[in-house]
Amino acid sequence: MSEKTIALVTGANKGIGYEIAAGLGALGWSVGVGARDEQRRETAVAKLRAGGADAFGVPLDVTGDASVTAAAALLDERFGRLDVLVNNAAVVGGFPQEPTKAGLDTVRAAVETNVYGVIRVINTMLPLLRRSASPRIVNLSSETGSLTRQSAPDADFGFLSAAYMPSKTFLNAVVVQYAKELRDTNILINNACPGYVATDLNGFRGVRTPEQGAATAIRLATLPADGPTGGFFDDDGVVPW
Repeated sequence: MSEKTIALVTGANKGIGYEIAAGLGALGWSVGVGARDEQRRETAVAKLRAGGADAFGVPLDVTGDASVTAAAALLDERFGRLDVLVNNAAVVGGFPQEPTKAGLDTVRAAVETNVYGVIRVINTMLPLLRRSASPRIVNLSSETGSLTRQSAPDADFGFLSAAYMPSKTFLNAVVVQYAKELRDTNILINNACPGYVATDLNGFRGVRTPEQGAATAIRLATLPADGPTGGFFDDDGVVPW
């Protein structure tokens, strides 16, 4: 069994996910690059390895039971455990997103990846995480999922959303329930807000770099045993639900 810390980052072939993988790799960890697209996945792995990271590819579509099960089997066979799971894979869901115009397929697409995908991956990877001495789960959420910030009188996130933003609210609610169920274990689970990062998810309109957006997730992935669980954090601290 490997003595290195073993991590899996979903949607790690580009953007914030790639930078999370790079940051964890820089710590000397063995990092699984989870991604659907084989060419992009292997290109990311090669780039990470060229930078000195111990990276390996994990074929992974978070919306498919068989794919997630196969990913868990790969990790089990290779390492026998998983120490850190970072659920980064996400989609906007499509447009339009105004509540009166958004189609149900648009809403379903966002929830399928951003919520169901996270639940699917967590539950499938839990047996491997339970074999770790210090298991950590980090989910990439968004401040747009904060009901407190959404409902503020001066709130303006640039567009109305019946799919992406509510999917992150749903994800925030889910992590609270996981934390309650896992509170008597050594598994710490938290959500991270990367801020408004320039990625293809927003047409590269964000004001932060993917490396900056990865910082909070990396911090939560490396929490000590007495660290928080069931929380929502950004670079400045706690994000209100």
